[in-house]
Amino acid sequence: MLDEINFARQHPREYAETLRAYREQFDGRILYLPGDENGIYTNEGVAAVDEAIAFLERQDPLPALSPGEILALAALDHAEDRGEAGATGHLSRDGAGPGDRVRRRGGDIYVSEGIYYGANRADQVVRSLIVDDGVVRRGHRALLFNADYRFAGIGCAEHRRFQHICVVDFAATEDGAPELPRGIKARGAQLFRVPDARGKLAAGVGE
Repeated sequence: MLDEINFARQHPREYAETLRAYREQFDGRILYLPGDENGIYTNEGVAAVDEAIAFLERQDPLPALSPGEILALAALDHAEDRGEAGATGHLSRDGAGPGDRVRRRGGDIYVSEGIYYGANRADQVVRSLIVDDGVVRRGHRALLFNADYRFAGIGCAEHRRFQHICVVDFAATEDGAPELPRGIKARGAQLFRVPDARGKLAAGVGE
């Protein structure tokens, strides 16, 4: 998954081409992925995809994120916690937040976190975070394309309600030590999909 994030960061215009192909899978606000006859209900339909393409066309290439072992351990801790509980959000069952979890693993609190619920394919996870359907400020995309972040740790697990969860912790340093990008708080954003009243999967956002 980190490879997929780094491809988008290093080659934003090439990644935009993959979104153009993805755009063709929409019928109104319903997304029909290959092999899925039921479709996935989205908030914005192709409008969010078009906006993401325009963003990528303007985006300068960024350096690749390096893996952070402590960040990855903290991310996995939360993925397993949320997955076992069938819950969402950035707080663990014991009330710990992203920075708390990194500190427990030997790092510091200066991290931001993105969470995805749903598919278990790296390309689908990263694409959803970049398109950021239904998120007015596109906060998940901003995390992925923040030039101040140089490290990321990823943890994925099965989820009792949403099949799969991936947690990504971002930091300016390998272990979340102080060097917080200006304007970024030590909290994150989450992206998830939940069934709507018609039984189709809807894109949703929390925190």
